[in-house]
Amino acid sequence: MKLGEITDIKIGLVLSRKKASIKYEVESRYKLITLKNIEENGAFNEEQFETFESNDELDNGYFTEEGDILIRLSHPHTSVYIDKSKSGLLVPSYFAIIKLTTQKFIPEYITWYLNTDKVKKELMKSQTGTAISTTNKSILASLDIDEVPIEKQKKIWEIRELHLREIQLLYKLIEEKEKYYKTITDKLLKMD
Repeated sequence: MKLGEITDIKIGLVLSRKKASIKYEVESRYKLITLKNIEENGAFNEEQFETFESNDELDNGYFTEEGDILIRLSHPHTSVYIDKSKSGLLVPSYFAIIKLTTQKFIPEYITWYLNTDKVKKELMKSQTGTAISTTNKSILASLDIDEVPIEKQKKIWEIRELHLREIQLLYKLIEEKEKYYKTITDKLLKMD
């Protein structure tokens, strides 16, 4: 089965076409999702969303909705699942918005699948462009995806979520160990 058979894929907004160039042109302000908001593993980080000042009211189709999947169109082609807390964000043209059109898959599973090494290698093979290599809507639509039972899809997503939490905890542990190390060495230096 092809990804394009089970989803609608749309490219985000070309920001330069709607960016207000001077203050009095600002019609609306929107929270904008950028590359720096997403980790390479497909998780959102704590980075604040930028504000985009538009010279026009923007179409709803350029904003995230719960259940959407975003995929970065350039390397490393990271995809991220949009939950309720991340809906309403403006999507720029360096992401594609993927919406499921079937009940046979869950968006979390598709997100996981798009982040697999197998898919990323496939996307690398079919990149276009010379200065900045990117992928496009038709390449995404042509990706093969095996139909897996919904229960198995949910289990895969649960394991992924546990894995990401474990990584976050390990990073926090490393951070705390660094503070501990610094404190001890500072105290030892002051003993002389």
